Amino acid sequence: MNDKMSLSIGDVDPPSPTPYSTPCESPESGGAACLSDARTTQVKIWLVSQFHDAGKHVPDFDDTPQTISYLHNIVTQSHAQTEAATILLNDFHHKSAEYLSQAARMREVLEKMGLSMERLTSKLVASANILANVANLLDIRDTELSSFLVAAFDLSQRKAEVAEKKAHVKQESRQLLDFTRKALARLTYLKRTLAQIENDTAPSESEMEHWRSNMVILDKKETQYLQEYSNYKKMLDRLSYSPEIRHGVLAEMADHRKELQKETKPILESLRSYHDLPPDKTLAALAVEEKKRQFTAAEKYLEEVLQSAIPE
Repeated sequence: MNDKMSLSIGDVDPPSPTPYSTPCESPESGGAACLSDARTTQVKIWLVSQFHDAGKHVPDFDDTPQTISYLHNIVTQSHAQTEAATILLNDFHHKSAEYLSQAARMREVLEKMGLSMERLTSKLVASANILANVANLLDIRDTELSSFLVAAFDLSQRKAEVAEKKAHVKQESRQLLDFTRKALARLTYLKRTLAQIENDTAPSESEMEHWRSNMVILDKKETQYLQEYSNYKKMLDRLSYSPEIRHGVLAEMADHRKELQKETKPILESLRSYHDLPPDKTLAALAVEEKKRQFTAAEKYLEEVLQSAIPE
């Protein structure tokens, strides 16, 4: 079944539009193979009929199972549509015959009443044609005034609905146009912003690199400052420093220190004056011991003052 086939108009006679019969009538034939052969035959006959109607030859194609299955679906749909069209055509023929019969009866009645087309004036015939055309346009079955009024009312309602829909669509169009203008303006702004950002990218990258190097330095400084802070904290702990010691307390301690320095200054000067005296070991030793006692007493007093200034 994989060989190419080429069918011409003379190979197979055009079939009638009736449904095709399948050759699988004997139970001895294989089921799948018989069904495939039947579909292939139907497809070939249908192709010949279609191309015969168009005055063309059937083109070559590979009759693979996929191709035959696809074409068979098309054949099935074509048969269904043809049957539906045939039913509609027969119905239209039947209605046409009824309309022609009814027109003949109406013509006979009009002739008996003396209202045949030959006896009517041209203006009256034109008016009748206009009424008939208007009735056809309004899709009504007669030319009664009530039918025209109902049709005109329906037409006015449709007109109002169309006008309302038109106004709604117009409003939506205006909104869409406004949105489009805003979107275009926004797009222009975004493009300009993007261009500005792209222009600022290179300087920003260099500045970021500068800040990155500064951050490395700051990290090192942070480690150094933390270490110094820890050292200072340990030093303050050794000195019994507490946060309660304020500037005022330190100022008072400085004033006491100055006063003590003033008090000890004469003693220090007296000690220095002894260096200029002739060497008298006994007197010098006594004087030195006396001054040492005074100096020790002054230092002890200074220490007591400092300890009393520091809150416990």
